[in-house]
Amino acid sequence: MLPIPERVRTLAATASVAKLSVDGAPSPARGGVDGRGRPVLLVLPGEPLHGVREDAVAAVNLTAMRQLGDVTHPRGLLEVQGWAEAVPEREARAAAVAVAAHSADESLFEALERFGERDAPRLLRLDVGQVVYLTGQESGLLDADDYLGASPDPLTETAERVLAHVNAAHRAQLTAGVSRQLGEAAGEVWLWELDRFGATVRVDESLVRFPWPVPAKSGRCLETALRGLLCSC
Repeated sequence: MLPIPERVRTLAATASVAKLSVDGAPSPARGGVDGRGRPVLLVLPGEPLHGVREDAVAAVNLTAMRQLGDVTHPRGLLEVQGWAEAVPEREARAAAVAVAAHSADESLFEALERFGERDAPRLLRLDVGQVVYLTGQESGLLDADDYLGASPDPLTETAERVLAHVNAAHRAQLTAGVSRQLGEAAGEVWLWELDRFGATVRVDESLVRFPWPVPAKSGRCLETALRGLLCSC
């Protein structure tokens, strides 16, 4: 399995902002996560976070979801706790791109074009203090150094693409391969997670982990390792 800090960062990289609270009070939430794993928020005039001091205590809830057929399941819940701070102007465009990946709000253009104006939409981010995580059967807390010092699995982009393709077009092969591995007929089978250390498969309501013999070092190695599971005999 991925080390916990790397696993949490990987979930954050594919997560959406679900909830925001400022000084303990709920606030409208729209945003994403930047390259360092910090939540980035688009805040409109009149919203609580727009006019407050920049060191306001804030908590951002992130959810990483998995679409299996017509049903969407949560696979990771994160609460990033910290302090709001303004995104520097030199980083504003990258922050806007991070927000747009999850919320294509037209106010992003105004936030860039009128950057720094008092009544313009603002781009803020969280100075991370700690991260509470719940994923599968694992839960815990990471301090800022552990969270920010980790990186997402480098094969995440390839893994998500391959996972979606297998679930859309090769579930029969996946079911057959998993059944052979388990030594009995498997029920409803979906590929749940994929990373350089192995694959996690959802069998009915249970998650089963299949580690690779050696970690995958590239996207091609990852596809080869997965093919071994699909064609296992």
